[in-house]
Parts: sequence; C-alpha cells; structure tokens
Amino acid sequence: MSKKLHKFSIHTNEKQSFTNVDQYLEEALAESNVQDGIMFIFCPHTTAAITINENADPDVKTDLKLGLDETFPNKQEYIHMEGNSDGHMKSSVIGASETLIISEGQLVLGTWQSVYFCEFDGPRNRNFYVKIVEG
Repeated sequence: MSKKLHKFSIHTNEKQSFTNVDQYLEEALAESNVQDGIMFIFCPHTTAAITINENADPDVKTDLKLGLDETFPNKQEYIHMEGNSDGHMKSSVIGASETLIISEGQLVLGTWQSVYFCEFDGPRNRNFYVKIVEG
C-alpha cells in the first residue's frame, strides 16, 4: 500500500494554460507498485485547477481558454484587489482535484484523455499533489 504523498512542482509560462501532467502521474504510479487502487490529484492553489480532457488536438486547449475567458472575463468592476477574480472563478468551476482508477498497474483513461494542470493566474511556480491508495 502506498502511503507516500507525492509533491510535484511545475512552472507555468502564461496567464492561462493547460499543462499535461501525465508523466508525473505515471512516475508516482510506477514508484508505488500499486496494481489496483485509486489515484487522487490535488491542486492547492485558488487560481489553478486540475482537469481531464482531450490530449490529441491542441485546439481543444485553445478553445477551453477562449470559452473560459468569455464566461469569466477579467473585469475591472470586480472588488478583489489582486485583479485575478477571473482566475478564482475559473478554478472554482474546473475544480481542485481529480480521481483516477488504477487497474492492472495502469491508469484508466479514455483513448484521447490526459490530466491537465490548469493555470489561471500565471506565470507562476506551482505545486500539485498525488496520493495513491491501494485497494
């Protein structure tokens, strides 16, 4: 049973970006030697998130950015003094975590799916955590 909490650090280069983190998850899974269980991925930032989405067409990430910007524009009318209220809203809607199934030593993802760290107030140095539970 894996009891280790894996902490990963990444640097984001844009105000808003989607960074594929599959290699980090595979690293944690390989180290754990867990064959069947659950993987939890958690982001401890209030202007960032974790999501699962398509990994084949980079236009999907572009469209996600456009859609989020249209839904949550960065308005001057917002009261929060840091000027990143749009990032807080995007983070809340996307969510701080994802849960994956591990079966026969592999992450269960759809053919076109990957896990992404979502940046909404970059560029920044960011962290995310992975916990694997056998069972």
